[in-house]
Amino acid sequence: MYVTRFLEKEINKYLDRKEILAVIGPRQSGKTTLIRHFFEKCKNAVFLDFEDRQTLELFSEDVDSFIELHVKNHDFVFIDEFQYAKEGGKNLKHIYDSCKAKIIISGSSATELSIQSIKYLVGRIFVFTLYPFSFEEYLNFKNEKLYGLLGSKQLTKQIIERIMPQFNEFCVFGGYPRVVLTEDKQEKEVVLRNIYNTYLLKEIKEILNLPEDYKLSKLIRALSLQIGGIVNYNELSDITGFNHNDLLKHINVLEKTFVIARSLPFYTNKRTELVKAPKAFFLDSGFRNAVIRNFQPIENRTDKGSLYENFVASELLKAGMELKYWRTKSMAEVDFVIEKNGNLMPIEIKSNLMRPNFTKSFSSFLEKYKPKKSLILSERLFAQKNKTKFRPTFNILNEIKSKE
Repeated sequence: MYVTRFLEKEINKYLDRKEILAVIGPRQSGKTTLIRHFFEKCKNAVFLDFEDRQTLELFSEDVDSFIELHVKNHDFVFIDEFQYAKEGGKNLKHIYDSCKAKIIISGSSATELSIQSIKYLVGRIFVFTLYPFSFEEYLNFKNEKLYGLLGSKQLTKQIIERIMPQFNEFCVFGGYPRVVLTEDKQEKEVVLRNIYNTYLLKEIKEILNLPEDYKLSKLIRALSLQIGGIVNYNELSDITGFNHNDLLKHINVLEKTFVIARSLPFYTNKRTELVKAPKAFFLDSGFRNAVIRNFQPIENRTDKGSLYENFVASELLKAGMELKYWRTKSMAEVDFVIEKNGNLMPIEIKSNLMRPNFTKSFSSFLEKYKPKKSLILSERLFAQKNKTKFRPTFNILNEIKSKE
């Protein structure tokens, strides 16, 4: 079944433009389903899959014949799994410059599309990232009426209590479409383990030509056990056996293939910002929980606070925000600092907070930077103190988008 994705509305704006459209994102995030949805709405269109070796070889070795056979007489050309086309950007540029057809491609590796392709396509391509479901997309699918209440100026206890079970399940199983679409929890676990195994086999071995050895698996597991913690490169080297340069290379691979994201420290001195250690978060909590093989309900977990923090990081990324955190030499810390339209917004996550109170660290940030807006997230508290809003964690995106 097709579930409407919020990205669809954005892509629709560019269907009448000449530029190539590229939809990238993790494996099984719904890219094929999305571009097939567009394909079915377009007249005189052809859908190609580069997992088909003959089609891929024709594109790579004889692009003019590829044009004659697949492009020339069509108004729309859809190409799925474009990441398999090594250095495919050069041939794609040739098609773009010589044909009138609108080209839409998908690919699961940001590395391939950015390095091998985009350098040939400057000014000729718009790139969109399709992530697993955001919580808003998830709730819209599960319960459209509840989703409509997320933007309420006053979230009542009754509304919060109805949303919390959906939110907690999302934190455990994540937002991969195939996981969201099944109600059976055992099947969710099987699907997530398959996504993890497929990532190691397909993304790492076939596309990036990296050996899938125990070192990489150890790295993913080590990062999954310290989400939200500051990355200690020496410790990770000891755990994995990677030397420093190889460790950085493989962390970068995990980031470019949509497994993790790094949060950099916020400083007003940008040069200082680049040399301090980042934090690491997983793009999807279900993927992370598959790595550590823990799908226990959130109320039984010792890592609940980390899962909530990872949820916020993931939702901010899906909204196009850059992740930053603040930490001083005296160890005062704020979980996230968002820079939007020239304004700062500190965000603190507390898994359980009963009253609208500030930590010393949060107060220090408010005193030093005097932000116009600030946000403290917890399970159920809905309140305001001075300029700081206290909101349920699941409402993060609504608060980021709010103009108040």
